[in-house]
Amino acid sequence: MPANWQKKLHQKAKYANLQAMHKQFSHYIKDRIEISDEDLKTVFSFFRPLKVKKSEFLVSPGKINSKIYFVISGCLRIFFLNENGNEATRLFAFENQFVTALVSFVTASESLEFVQAVEETEVLSINKGDFYHLLDIIPQWEKLYRHYLEYAYVTNTNRLMSFITSDALERYQELLNKNPIVVKRLSNKMIASYLNISPETLSRLKSKA
Repeated sequence: MPANWQKKLHQKAKYANLQAMHKQFSHYIKDRIEISDEDLKTVFSFFRPLKVKKSEFLVSPGKINSKIYFVISGCLRIFFLNENGNEATRLFAFENQFVTALVSFVTASESLEFVQAVEETEVLSINKGDFYHLLDIIPQWEKLYRHYLEYAYVTNTNRLMSFITSDALERYQELLNKNPIVVKRLSNKMIASYLNISPETLSRLKSKA
């Protein structure tokens, strides 16, 4: 096949993939806010598609995080290293979820967390300057941002409460009930780091649940 035809086919496939991403993102946005088609096109113009390899890092400690990601496919996780040097996972973000190292993003301070792909992942990304510009020019975008912030607050508060008030088995059962996709798609090591237990303990809990 001539090189120019290969290039055209590649460009066509790339365009079709981007259109599919925008359609998926559009459904997410319109489920949460009312927005005109013109404003939606403006939003899309600031987001960039990105393919992330399994185990690749988007954010690392010591670096200032200046981007927010919307997951199209795959999974990102946010984790940090505890006092023993073990991984402690704070959040898994699957399809149709925003994710960022939020403290670093908001405060422009060095991140204390990692953001890593645990599967082959496709995202739409936007930098902080463009994100805040959207807040200025599209009033409804602020409502979407508020929705994300409220969700992040509730999620983190519920996790903190579960560690204080529930034992390991109760936390695992709650995970099965509220977020079974984690158990279906991720490894025992990842799940254990999310529940703050050892993989061996998780294996025992699975036999009891």
